[in-house]
Amino acid sequence: MRGPLAPPSIPISRTRAETFDDLVLDAFEHLETRWGAQLENVQVIVEDVPPLSALERRPGSTIPLGTSTPPRGSRPGQIVVYRRPIEARALDPEELHDLVHDVVVEQVADLLGLDPQTVDPDYGWPEED
Repeated sequence: MRGPLAPPSIPISRTRAETFDDLVLDAFEHLETRWGAQLENVQVIVEDVPPLSALERRPGSTIPLGTSTPPRGSRPGQIVVYRRPIEARALDPEELHDLVHDVVVEQVADLLGLDPQTVDPDYGWPEED
């Protein structure tokens, strides 16, 4: 007998990619409550990995976790979050949640020309000593 081990309606049946998408969406929606008007014309995209061209332009530097592009004309602004590099850095689900939040805050801050701590006072907290 073949078929899913769990019905699609329960959380265990969600893929890692779907769970990650939810984390990104939750982080962005949290910021929309404060910065809604400024984020009205911004799309959020999740990609597995950065394009090779992004890595070639940054020789010797770390792999980007996200990027942002401001709106231009009729083209909306974009925030792109790279799933696999973030998952590779997170040691557990809580750290994954925090890292996704921080990456989204950093990209929104870049779009708005603000400090990440201004965009969300919870950025980078709590930090471990």
